[in-house]
Amino acid sequence: MTDHRPGAAAPRDVCLSYGFATDRGLRRELNEDSLIASEPVFAVADGMGGHEAGEIASGICVRTLGDSPIIGRHLPEFSAADLEALIEDADREIRRQTGGQAGTTLTGVVLVQEAGMPYWLFFNVGDSRTYRLSQGQFGQISVDHSEVQELVDLGTITSEEARTHPRRHVVTRALGTGDDAEADFWLMPVEEGDRILICSDGLSGEVTDDGIYSVLSTVRDPQQACEELVDATLRSGARDNVTLIVVDATGVGDDAETLTTAPRGGTFAADVGHAVETGTHPAQPGTPQSGTPQSGTPQPGSSPEDGPRPAGAHAVSLADLDGFSGQRIPGDQE
Repeated sequence: MTDHRPGAAAPRDVCLSYGFATDRGLRRELNEDSLIASEPVFAVADGMGGHEAGEIASGICVRTLGDSPIIGRHLPEFSAADLEALIEDADREIRRQTGGQAGTTLTGVVLVQEAGMPYWLFFNVGDSRTYRLSQGQFGQISVDHSEVQELVDLGTITSEEARTHPRRHVVTRALGTGDDAEADFWLMPVEEGDRILICSDGLSGEVTDDGIYSVLSTVRDPQQACEELVDATLRSGARDNVTLIVVDATGVGDDAETLTTAPRGGTFAADVGHAVETGTHPAQPGTPQSGTPQSGTPQPGSSPEDGPRPAGAHAVSLADLDGFSGQRIPGDQE
């Protein structure tokens, strides 16, 4: 708990900037991935279960996270047990709505406060991945819940062989289906300059860790890094949907009173086929691919004069997105 005694030191702070993007890829008819990037919660869900099933599972998952009372709060006191309860809520709701016929992976991070200091609370179910680039060291935080990862752990195959193994898409844990929906958690202190990547296997299955590191270590802007990683996936064939979030942490350790941050966040829910903006900034310019805007709903291209929106509010929908990012809505990739 934070020390609220008179004269106690203020909590140490951190400032976040982030970008996010999703693309259907070149082989799939639907995008079954969903994402939420709304401080302090950042997560990607990769739905599975076939036509109009996987997107339901992933959409329920990110909306459950988005309904949490911590959305819009900076450095909340939020434990692994609190997060586990939220994930279990998502698991139950997916099973209720789909009868166990659809599931989703889930991976991500929550920025929390622990003993007055900022911490990353990482979580994972399935084979989507969370990486961390910190103090020049790059590596995967999450551990894949998949058949091929178990073979790698046993020494039966190498990590490189796992990339092309015929069972590489078989997960051993998922939300909404199967017998094991248990999440893993990791609590790590935030370091100055940390860069977090959260992604579906549509990225990690097409671009090697070395290729991912090359972009993350050289492209400074998190939104541009997201877009370059999507482009790299498309160049590699993009056999699956690809979704990712990049989060940067700066100003670590400064007094809480001296830092403010209001990055533009959002949620993409695959089952309803549109983006749900969050945060205090109006929508950025973009061109929806199809569909008719809802009457009275702020649309892409809204100016700042259209007014701010409360942090965490579900503020605008964009019809029938295929590619969606924090700054733009790209057209179909050929």
